[in-house]
Amino acid sequence: MNQAQLDKVAQGQGFIAALDQSGGSTPKALRLYGIEESSYSGDAQMFDLVHAMRSRIVTSPAFDGRRVLGAILFEMTMDRDFGGLPAAEYLWQQKQVVPFLKVDKGLADEQNGVQLMKPMPALHALLQRAVAKGIFGTKMRSVINGANAAGIDAVVAQQFEVGQQILAAGLMPIIEPEVNIKAADKQQAEALLKAALLKALDALAGERKVMLKLTIPSVDGFYTELVKHPRVLRVVALSGGYSRDESNAMLARNPGVIASFSRALTERLTAQQSDAEFNAALDKAIESIYQASIA
Repeated sequence: MNQAQLDKVAQGQGFIAALDQSGGSTPKALRLYGIEESSYSGDAQMFDLVHAMRSRIVTSPAFDGRRVLGAILFEMTMDRDFGGLPAAEYLWQQKQVVPFLKVDKGLADEQNGVQLMKPMPALHALLQRAVAKGIFGTKMRSVINGANAAGIDAVVAQQFEVGQQILAAGLMPIIEPEVNIKAADKQQAEALLKAALLKALDALAGERKVMLKLTIPSVDGFYTELVKHPRVLRVVALSGGYSRDESNAMLARNPGVIASFSRALTERLTAQQSDAEFNAALDKAIESIYQASIA
């Protein structure tokens, strides 16, 4: 694991940009960016367009390691270039932004109020490729839709089981058990999740550490124990459907937690903007998320 990257993620001030929209979420991301589904045909063209959007973001002068600590990439993005360099290499060498990779293959059907991750039979090979390409860490997402103890325990068990495999490959796992912001019993689900996470963290062997990516909690400061846990490198927050303004306001009330926003980062960015307009809008977005993350 790259020590300079580890130090930056552990101690740096800023946030992690989530640029990892995958097959299912790509059409919505493009629509919000001002590109309708009627203007392209087929997955290849769709992924070319979303890569152009991501390239425009990461090559913008507004996007750099002073405020952006890391960026989470989709697998196809890892295999492409930014600015004439392989994506992960460009992020670190040109921008001093630490590269992460989304490794999950989507969500299974809901059971016990949760959606576990689908099986990942090719994970070992993907992790080897990620290491070879200079990736620092990974991200994988499950979803909790209700305060079901058995379901939440299953989510955490699966996340940490896969996390151990990621650690063994020499990468830093971001464990992401997202609590649905629309869950009627969100606060109770968060209490069950925190208890399960603390138990799993206490059981980690040796000096191993993980990162956590969590929905901003209903109770301010609720995850402080996780932020301070010796087995946690960093706690980052997803926006989860909240607007950027809402996400920033809530995040600022949770000291020690930094942003890892996707849709809230790209909100109000469009393909139709001139480069000057786009860069100004991105700079404003990055600055607001940065300020919320260091509050």
